[in-house]
Order: sequence, then C-alpha cells, then structure tokens
Amino acid sequence: MDLKKPKTQNILNCSFNAVTEQNVLQWSEGILNSPDTHYIVTVNVAILMMIRSDERLKRFIESSTVTVADGQPIIWLSRLLGNPLPERIPGIDLCQKITKIAADSGKTVYLLGATNAVLNKTERQLLADNPALIIAGKSDGYFDDHETENRVNRIRNSGADILFVAMGVPRQEYFIQENLDKLGVNLTIALGGSFDVISGITKRAPNWMQNYGLEWFFRLLQEPRRLGKRYAITNTQFLVLSIKAFFKK
Repeated sequence: MDLKKPKTQNILNCSFNAVTEQNVLQWSEGILNSPDTHYIVTVNVAILMMIRSDERLKRFIESSTVTVADGQPIIWLSRLLGNPLPERIPGIDLCQKITKIAADSGKTVYLLGATNAVLNKTERQLLADNPALIIAGKSDGYFDDHETENRVNRIRNSGADILFVAMGVPRQEYFIQENLDKLGVNLTIALGGSFDVISGITKRAPNWMQNYGLEWFFRLLQEPRRLGKRYAITNTQFLVLSIKAFFKK
C-alpha cells in the first residue's frame, strides 16, 4: 500500500478509504520505517453524525492519512450506495495488531488516556500479549488545558514511535489536531474507549453481534444511562440520512 492517501469513497459527506485491515497494517509498517508523521482515524456511526455539526472534528478527519469505517452499518450503507468499502476496521483491533507489529520490529508505544488504574491494566495486558513490546510511557487522560504542554513534552521526550490516544470523542481528536507536530511520533491513532476493553474493565460484544451491527446495543446494555440518549439520537439520524441517500441515488 502506497504511503500516499489511498482511494476514497464518500459516505454521508465523509471520505472513507477503501482499504482492508491488512492494507492498513502494511501501510503502518511503512510509516514506522519512515521519518513522517501520520494519523489514522476510525469513524463509527456516532462520529459520522457528529461531524455534521462539528466542523473542527470534520477538518481533523479530512486531514487524516487513512480514514476507515468502524461500524458495520457504514459498510452496509456503502454497498447500498454503490461505493462498497471492503470491510469494517475497528480501532481496538488496529491497536492490538499494530502493537504486535511494534513488538516484532522494536518500535515503541505510548499510551495516553483513561485513568491510571485502567492504564496500568491496559499496559499489563498488552505486555502479556506481546512480551517483547516496549512501552515508552503512559499518562492518564484526565488533565486540564494548562497541563497539555506537560503531556506533550512527556510523549515527545519518551521517544515513542506510536501514540495511542483514548480520551473520548472529540477531545482526543482535538488534542491530536493541536499537538501533532510537537509529539515526535510516527503514527497516532485515536481509540475512544478501547483501553477500557483491553484492560477488561468493559466487555466487548460477541463476534456475532459485531457482524450484525449490534455492538452499539451491547455497549448500551452495559452503560444505559450514559449512552441511551446519544444512541437514540445518532442511530435515528443515521437511519434517516441513509434512507434519503439511498433514494437520492
């Protein structure tokens, strides 16, 4: 896969790259052996709806080197619209597989986000899965604006090659957007709540639910008070826009 931005497909005013997970992993290996700075964006239904009213988040996604769909409904819609994306590519899967690439190639990783307790469990799990992995450092994601420079300096001074940021949307995207050129890493990925899953704090939906586009429902069952209203709004909005896009086509 060329290090230039690959072919895109427009789905509800968001440009997704028509790539497989293997394409992205091969591209990531190339980036880690180059002096360049890039970031990957994974877009689910909630983010796809959010960028319709958040111009700053939209610009961040449009400026990424690779944007992939982290939501089975987006894949289905791409097929209905005649612009099929090859497959769903979850951020948590990219994190775990790029971590393996790092362990195998001697590249280092920095973890930013979640609480210190979750970070420690995430670090232990990643090291258990990849004993050769070098974690250059980690910092929790609960910091004020005046502490941002400290976090940036810690990441840059660690010499990490890869940065995983798990602070929730859109805060993590804003952080990367504002500080990308100062972080000193080759590859950055925003991961939302992936540290909670990797650490075992939150359970991940079974494969069959993921394949049927029901991962959101599994998360809703675990956190109904926090996610209920958000999913009701974003899922309804996505459904309405999808129907309109289909008939417009």
